[in-house]
Amino acid sequence: MKWWQRVLLNTVIFLVLANFLNGFYVYEWQSAVLAAVILSVLNAFVKPIITIFSLPFTLVTLGLFYFVINGLMIWLTSYFVTGFGVRSFGQAILVSIILSLVNSLVTTE
Repeated sequence: MKWWQRVLLNTVIFLVLANFLNGFYVYEWQSAVLAAVILSVLNAFVKPIITIFSLPFTLVTLGLFYFVINGLMIWLTSYFVTGFGVRSFGQAILVSIILSLVNSLVTTE
C-alpha cells in the first residue's frame, strides 16, 4: 500500500472511530488528514527509536508492549494536531489496536 493510500485509509478510520468512541474526537476532516500525516511521520522516524529502546519490555511481554508503543504514537499525534485527540492513554491504545486491525485487514502486501 502506498503512503498516500495509507494516509487516506487512516483518515477514514479516524473519522469513523470519532463517531463510535466516546474518548476519541476529531472536530474536522482536515484535522483527521493532518493527524494521519503526522502519525505516518511519527511512525517513520520516532517509532523505530522507541521500539529499539523498549525491546526488553517487548520481549518480556511477548510483543504486547508494542500496543503501548502504538498508543504512544496516537497520543503524540493528538499532542501535535489541534482538533484531534484522546481523553486517556487507554483510549489511545484502543484506537491504535483498531487502527492496526483495520490496516492489516485492508493491506494485502
